[in-house]
Amino acid sequence: MSLHTPHAGRRQFLRSTRKLALTGAVFSILPSVSHASLGIRKHHLSLDHTHTAEKLSVVYRLGDQYVNAALSRLNRFLRDHYTGVVGIMDPGLYDILDGVQGALRTDIPYQIISGYRDPHTNERLRKTRGGGVAKKSLHMKGRALDIRLPGVPLDELRDAALSLKAGGVGYYPREQFVHVDTGSVRSW
Repeated sequence: MSLHTPHAGRRQFLRSTRKLALTGAVFSILPSVSHASLGIRKHHLSLDHTHTAEKLSVVYRLGDQYVNAALSRLNRFLRDHYTGVVGIMDPGLYDILDGVQGALRTDIPYQIISGYRDPHTNERLRKTRGGGVAKKSLHMKGRALDIRLPGVPLDELRDAALSLKAGGVGYYPREQFVHVDTGSVRSW
């Protein structure tokens, strides 16, 4: 039988699915086999939301693979706290947070001031905050966070974020937060 028949594609799919199922079975049968023993690094974040008082601690990535259930929990956690609208956040933001904590050698939970922002909320804030909110804010695209790390001076948090060269970094000492985003590398 030729490899280009419809059955060959199905067979390959079934073989791959079987391998994945067996891998899952090994992990469920042998709980002592950890991701660490396989050389897979767990990327963990702990977050406290300043407006909702919610806390979240989650492994968002195993090695190079994002954990879909964790991403869903993070989307909900980082929702527009004014309206409750849940956006889809860019997982690259979590890599920035992870990188900043690595640079600072800390695992202190981040305080989240702002995550996703619904376009209506963004427009309302633009009109009431005296120009402090961008018209095309990356918050509306799920590509920006406003953060701080308790006990870490704000300028050190900013410098750690800048050192990554992973996106935009805004420094707001009066408001006591640092803005990070997955846009182009720039600072203000």
